[in-house]
Formats: sequence, C-alpha cells, structure tokens
Amino acid sequence: MSHVLYRRFDHDYPVAVRGAGIEIIDQGGKRYIDASGGAAVSCLGHSHPRVIEAVRRQVQDLAFAHSSFFTNEPAEALADHLIARAPTGLDKVFFVSGGSEAVEAALKMARQYFVEIGQPERRRFIARRQSYHGNTLGALSVGGNPWRRRPYEPLLLEVEHVSPCYAYRGREAGESDQAYVQRLLQEFEDTILRVGPETVIAFVAEPVVGATMGAVPALPGYFPGIRALCDRYGILLILDEVMCGMGRTGSLFASEQEGVAPDLVTIAKGLGAGYQPIGATLASATICEAIRKGTGFFQHGHTYMAHPVACAAGLAVQEALVEEQLLGRVRSQGARLNDLLHAHLDDHPNVGDVRGRGLFMGIELVADRATKRPFDPKLKLNAVVKAAAMERGLLCYAMGGTIDGRHGDHLLLAPPYIVTDAELEEIVGRLGDAIDAALAQVRAAV
Repeated sequence: MSHVLYRRFDHDYPVAVRGAGIEIIDQGGKRYIDASGGAAVSCLGHSHPRVIEAVRRQVQDLAFAHSSFFTNEPAEALADHLIARAPTGLDKVFFVSGGSEAVEAALKMARQYFVEIGQPERRRFIARRQSYHGNTLGALSVGGNPWRRRPYEPLLLEVEHVSPCYAYRGREAGESDQAYVQRLLQEFEDTILRVGPETVIAFVAEPVVGATMGAVPALPGYFPGIRALCDRYGILLILDEVMCGMGRTGSLFASEQEGVAPDLVTIAKGLGAGYQPIGATLASATICEAIRKGTGFFQHGHTYMAHPVACAAGLAVQEALVEEQLLGRVRSQGARLNDLLHAHLDDHPNVGDVRGRGLFMGIELVADRATKRPFDPKLKLNAVVKAAAMERGLLCYAMGGTIDGRHGDHLLLAPPYIVTDAELEEIVGRLGDAIDAALAQVRAAV
C-alpha cells in the first residue's frame, strides 16, 4: 500500500518510470502518448537533452541560494528573456514554484499597488464564472469553478463573477458575435457600477479558458473591450496565462493574439515544461514603480522563489522555443490537429463542439447535438473516456462540470510542441476509439 496521499483515495495509479519524446512509460513497460502534456505542462516532451543538461549543470554549480540573500544568474537571464518578449509595459518578473502561487502573487501585488498609491478602499476582484486560477485560497476565490470552490466558500475572498465569453452556449439564437461581445461587456460594466468602481482592484481572466471549460477562446473584440473598461474605471487587468501561455496557443503570450497588454500576467506550466516546478508573475513598470516609491518592499514571498535550478530549466526551455522555432510549429501542428479533429468528429452524434487555438484544443461531449443537452453528470462520462483512453495508451485531460460546475463533459488536448503529423493522427484515432468505447460503456450501464 502506498503512503503517498493522492487526490483520489479510490484509485490505483500506474507507476511512471521513464519519459521518451511525447510518451511516458510505466513500470510494466506500457507506453502512453501524452496528448495533454499532463495538464498542458510538458511542451517539449519528456526527454529534451538541452533542458536535462541545463538542470544537471546548474545543480552541479549552485543548487540553491535564498532570494533574501542573493540573486542568481539563471533567474536574471530568464527574466531578461521574458521581458524582452513580453507585452508592452511589463517590466519585472517575480518567480515562484507554480501557477497557483503566481496568481496569488498577482492578487497581492495588485492590492498592494492600490494601497501604495493611496486607494486602500479597493478591496474586491471581478472574475468570470467557469474559470480556473489555482487552488490557493486567493486563486480559488477568483476562480469560477463551483465544484472546486464549494468546500472552502467560507474562507474565500470577496469576488464578483461575470459570464465567460463562451459562444457555443452563451450566445443567443440569432445573436451576432459582435452583439454577444457587447452584451458581455455591458454586464462587466454594470457589475463595476453596481459594486462601486472605487472598490474594484482588478479583473482576472484566462485569455483562453483551460481546465474548467476546455480551450475556449474569446471572440474578437472581447479583450480590447475589457481593457478599455478597466482603463475607464482605473481597474487593473490580470491575465492568467498559466495554462494557455508560453507558446501553447501559437504565440509566446496568449494575450498577443488579443491585441491587449495586461498590467499583470501569470505564467507557469510551459515556462519550465515540467522539468522543474516554476511559475512567474510579470508586472508592469507602473505597478513596480509605485511599490518602489512607497514602502519599497513587496510584502509577499516563498522559500523557493527564483530557484536557480528551476530558472535554469525555464531558460533552457525558452531558448529551445526560439532556436528550434517551435512557436511556428505550434501554429502549423495546431492547424493540423484542428483539421484532424474536425474530420474525425464533426459528424459524431455526441460531439457538440471542437474549439481551441494552437496546440490547445477542447472537445465538448453532448447527449444531443441539436439541443446541446449534456449527459447526466452521474454517468461521469469524462472519467470513463479518460480511462478508456489510458487503456489505449493515450493521456487526455478530461473534466466534468463544463457548463455550470455540475453539467457538461469536455476533453482537453495539449500535446508537446514537438508532436509529428503521424503522432497527431495516432492521437486523434485513439481518442475517437476511446470516446466510442466510453459511450458504449455508459449506455450499457443505464
């Protein structure tokens, strides 16, 4: 019996022992195509020699130096690399160990900014329903995933949640994309006015919604409209790119494709590609200068922030993206994956929507395509598909509660950027077989 406390107490996990390319091999020798990069993490696969060598070399030179005493060369170099490629106005990088920590840091930094400039009455955030921003209490507060939030509701921050830009289900019959976007922007502005603009710190959103809804991009004009409203009322814009950033959607920062520059942006997952735990919060020069001129001290920190080995891994990953021209590959292979999914699934009676951007694709499963009726959540179809996929040597990110936290099932694909045409065909073929096998299983059970 394992003494490791896993999230699921009723499940026995195979033991992963080795990674090779886009595959993970378990203790029994079975090979699994990692079509989700874990949770959109392993963007370079599991055996990239450049990153492995960078980690080995850094451990040999300097494994750890606490950030209250020293900076270190990998952290400085990685920060320079990121800021040189970041959206306009971003100037400093705060390194942490993962996405939840990055979001937590962004929330605190946003609050401290307003304290420093003499607006301490700003105390609340606005975010979106059906979003996911992490599992620390602040990140969970701004997140809009009801299932994850429910046990901890009494402990969470005061946050207002507005509708996501979810055209497949949110747009009304006969409503144009432009009219739908304007309705969402009006809802956002109405919420600001209802709670009082002087009380709002920031709006928090994922440019492409990941885990909770399954690779849902916003419609054109949505984020520029959000940015304009934030500017009108003096509200900060925090973009969470933990899952969708670092090249996953075809540009290094997902917000590049929206034509907006955030005040704070959070990254992780593809930053270090899983070779070391690392995340970061990028902050604007305006925010940093206000803190510098005020207390001169960001009142937040962790033991392992700016960890030399983690930053060395992150720098090697980011250099590989540039030197191997992998952002262009994400765009071309993403288009190939999109075509394959549509070709295989567009006529499937239980596939309601195929969506996404780059190598970040979602498939929403429905009981009835015409009405978009979801499956009964008691069937746990997403979990059955995940198990059927694993039986076939395929890893996909499967979630339920797509629509409202309870109803709806989706699958998320986020393969490594090095994926080949043949591997994409194998992924889509195995996924289609897994979906059909899972549907047969749940139908036999009712």
